[in-house]
Amino acid sequence: MTTNWRGYRVAAWVGQALLTIAVIAAVSQGKWQNALALGLFLAASVVFVVMQDRLPTLFDFLFVFAALLNAGGWVWGLFYQQGPYDEIVHAFTIFAVTLALSFLAYSSMLTIFRDRKLLYLLTITSFGIAIGALWEITEWTAGIVLSSKVIGSVDDTIIDLIMDSFGSVVAALTSLWALQEWTRPGAAGGKGASIVNSPIDDRA
Repeated sequence: MTTNWRGYRVAAWVGQALLTIAVIAAVSQGKWQNALALGLFLAASVVFVVMQDRLPTLFDFLFVFAALLNAGGWVWGLFYQQGPYDEIVHAFTIFAVTLALSFLAYSSMLTIFRDRKLLYLLTITSFGIAIGALWEITEWTAGIVLSSKVIGSVDDTIIDLIMDSFGSVVAALTSLWALQEWTRPGAAGGKGASIVNSPIDDRA
């Protein structure tokens, strides 16, 4: 199973079209905060998909899918229904965001990490947990600035952080699996080879 199948990118494009519809729906409902958040997800997903030589196409698709899950929560109120939807989306969103951003952040060190699996797992997991913590701080700040109830109790925040941590661990494991293919010479349509043979790798 390859992480750079073209079908993933096609699915990401379809997801972006659906996400655009979700943004329009949020605007039509007068939910400007939701529309802004979804618009930021859409813009970020476009950037990831455009950067075809920097990320596996699987990561593009997962990021767009996470955005769609958030769209369902905000536009159709699924976050406020009974059930674990909010917790599941929290974990999956951090999982998808960590996959994409960590590959970009550590792109110059991927071939070094390839033979240091434990270090890589710890680095990506910590990266994801940090993103989750920053997200909780952002929600708390938004609640104060907008004078609205963005987050619930302390228990809700702790549960969110636990789910974020779980998503980060899964992201690290998935990223390590993708790393073995992405940094193999000649892999991913030549992208892997370009990383292995880069000047950065020669200096390491």
